[in-house]
Amino acid sequence: MKLIGNSLKSILFLGLLLSVFLFTGCSQKSSSVDYNKFYKDTKNSKINNSLEMHKYTMRPYSVFGIKYYPFIANIGDDFEGTASWYGPDFHSKKTSNGEIYDMYDMTAAHKTLPMNTVVRVDNLENGKSIIVRINDRGPFVRGRIIDLSNKAANEIDMVRKGTAKVKITVLGYNGEIENKDAPYAQLPKNDPTLIGKKQEVAALEPLAIKEDSIVSTKAPVVPVSTVVNNKVGKSITNTNVNKNVVKPTSNVNSNNKVLSAGKYSIQIGAFGLENGAEKTKNEYQRKFVNNKVDVKKVFSNGKVLYKVLIGGFNNADAAKRFKDSNGLGNVLIINN
Repeated sequence: MKLIGNSLKSILFLGLLLSVFLFTGCSQKSSSVDYNKFYKDTKNSKINNSLEMHKYTMRPYSVFGIKYYPFIANIGDDFEGTASWYGPDFHSKKTSNGEIYDMYDMTAAHKTLPMNTVVRVDNLENGKSIIVRINDRGPFVRGRIIDLSNKAANEIDMVRKGTAKVKITVLGYNGEIENKDAPYAQLPKNDPTLIGKKQEVAALEPLAIKEDSIVSTKAPVVPVSTVVNNKVGKSITNTNVNKNVVKPTSNVNSNNKVLSAGKYSIQIGAFGLENGAEKTKNEYQRKFVNNKVDVKKVFSNGKVLYKVLIGGFNNADAAKRFKDSNGLGNVLIINN
């Protein structure tokens, strides 16, 4: 009987060990599945280069009370400023152009350049360079001009420091490197062409206009992802561009050109102080370089007002199309 009792104890003990082993194994397997599910494999994702995406992401938008105006620079244009990088907190989340952010891809975020713009980033502190594709908006920190993926930042040795003084140079659009003038945005025929003239270096920040500095107008807020998400692909030559999308062209439809003089103007705002009007005039002139932006002094109900006007429209319809495509909101269209 004693022998049988010992045998039963041994069997029970072995059974207990087996149960613990199986339980532990199942727990580890479950944990592994959750881990892999969080870190999604994004290496085979195609880049989003649709016309609808470009039309959406080229609209003016506001973040933290600051308004940003996306614009098309010429190929070869360069800008200097501070670069930063972002990674784990945004990995596998959506970027502003609808892609899935992969911090191990050569991508970057920019506040105003079109999605899929290809730029070279030169680290002015150590001479190292990389090529990245813009697929997100940001960084929304004063003084910073580009937010790099973890891999891109690592390539130019700035991960440990966090930021670096850089120069970015526009190389191409649609995820490809080009050697011609920057194309204009591809928009529906009824919409005027977005301005794509070269901006001054300071234009990256001055284009951010405080909303309370403008009277009688408020452009719509366009939702964007909270932080930039980058994804340029392992190399520019391997970016999977949607070949079915019509590439932008530098040939502008003459019917969509905005003339420098015309019978109609768009009233951006009316100010009681001349310096406020002049400041707004200068900000809009930097944005709309093909149009004349003026300050007009008028008298209304015994008071002096300074109106800021964007001119150059032959008819009211042309002014309205310009207003709508540039997100100028409830501004006035007046006959000169």
